[in-house]
Amino acid sequence: MFTCGSCILALQMPDVAPEAGTDLVGIVTRSTPVNQAVLAILVAFSVASWAVILIKYLSYRTAGRQSDAFLITFRKGGFSEAQGACDASKASPLVGLFQAGYTEMSAQFRLTGAAVAGSKPRLKSLEAVDRALLRAASAEVGRLERRLTFLATTASVTPFIGLFGTVVGIMIAFQRIGSTGSTNLAVVGPGISEALVATAMGLFAAIPAVLAYNHFTHRVKDFSAAMDDFAMEFLNIVERNFT
Repeated sequence: MFTCGSCILALQMPDVAPEAGTDLVGIVTRSTPVNQAVLAILVAFSVASWAVILIKYLSYRTAGRQSDAFLITFRKGGFSEAQGACDASKASPLVGLFQAGYTEMSAQFRLTGAAVAGSKPRLKSLEAVDRALLRAASAEVGRLERRLTFLATTASVTPFIGLFGTVVGIMIAFQRIGSTGSTNLAVVGPGISEALVATAMGLFAAIPAVLAYNHFTHRVKDFSAAMDDFAMEFLNIVERNFT
């Protein structure tokens, strides 16, 4: 009985030869030019976003290490030692703050002529030093956030690009059904496969980008908090010694 049923099913099923290239590469090569263009755009977004992720990860790691080392030098050796350590810690955002504040202090000392008179240098305006630190902090945050907008764009745009490829694949599947009058899987399968590949590629490009963007945004907030603490510490020392 089971043998007869199997024979009937075998007679009803059409003989479909296994098509070569049924893997992912084969699906892509057989897809329409529109879907191939969609996949090419998604691949470009993915490669570029991974490059940004790697660059920002390395730069943030270097900036964190150099910031820790520079802060130790600043607290132990004061302004003179910190000034000598700036070249070795260029990646640290704290160096930008220190140089901005130190430059403003030096400019005020030259105006007051304290260095010429040999007396203890005095600041004319502590608020000017504070403003210099704020401008430097804003510039450093902008430098740290550079290229992060691309990750945000990738995370928000690529799913919709993949959705466009999905819609095209479904449209192709329905067109094949209409032209052949058959809902056989061999007819609608290629279009559905193209649609699913476009969806998967859109998610593959978007998910790492959004995870990296959230992580790097948190890192920028940490750097910003560290710069605020350093600015207050810098101003405390200046106010205590030069006002």
